[in-house]
Amino acid sequence: MDKISNTDKSQILIDALPYIQRYSNKVVVVKYGGNAMTNKELKDAVMTDIVLLSLVGIKVVLVHGGGPEINDMLKKLNIESRFINGLRYTDDATIDVVKMVLAGKVNKELVQLLAQHNGSAVGLCGIDGEMLTAEKKTTDDGQDLGWVGEITHVNTKPILDALENGNVPVIATVATDKDGNTYNINADTAAARIAAELGAENLILMTDIAGLLRDKDDPSTLIPKVQVSEVPFLKMQGIISGGMIPKIECCVEAVRRGVKGAVIIDGRVPHSILIEILSNEGIGTQFV
Repeated sequence: MDKISNTDKSQILIDALPYIQRYSNKVVVVKYGGNAMTNKELKDAVMTDIVLLSLVGIKVVLVHGGGPEINDMLKKLNIESRFINGLRYTDDATIDVVKMVLAGKVNKELVQLLAQHNGSAVGLCGIDGEMLTAEKKTTDDGQDLGWVGEITHVNTKPILDALENGNVPVIATVATDKDGNTYNINADTAAARIAAELGAENLILMTDIAGLLRDKDDPSTLIPKVQVSEVPFLKMQGIISGGMIPKIECCVEAVRRGVKGAVIIDGRVPHSILIEILSNEGIGTQFV
């Protein structure tokens, strides 16, 4: 690789300056999942991006999933994984594993990893300070999903306290209700709702695809910007289909609730968060 000259380095920083100014002291919520969570090189890139953004005065909130780790633990314990319409059926045994793996193992590993990259982070889950309150969710056709929840209320105080103290809040998406039941919450949905309640400048969903494509088999057909009013039409055309529907619905929901922009980016690209926030090109598909 050619060595970047000092002039080029200074130009890169100058080009990033308007974006740093735009986002300074603003909240950016990152939903972290997919390949970027399992590949070591990508993981390191994400942690570096978050630490860098924090140091230039951007308030990053990291909301994470952990599906593969939950699957591994269920397998070890001989508990069957069941999915209904893409949502994990969560019985009593499964919710215990979800709590243990998400709020325990995955959450604390991410806090540790940020510390290794000289960042300051605090691990939280939706139960802490009753941050996420939920009620039982069923499928559109009324099927029971067990302990899968729909968020009814977000208490932003634990998140704002962490940010105020200079920490990156790392949030595991389990929630509680007034009777003390624990619910498994979809991480995309939780990130969108948290971003809305915080009045975030941007919601970034990391995925394993380039963004919304006109032709799902051709990365060159990426649609860089979508008005939320266009979404129903894109669904009718079949451009938004399958697993993209819930992700895009989360982006639409966030924007409708006041988030300035929501973007689906390719987490397989190293430093995709920095490219999205600190450059004119951006990456992925933005919903405005």
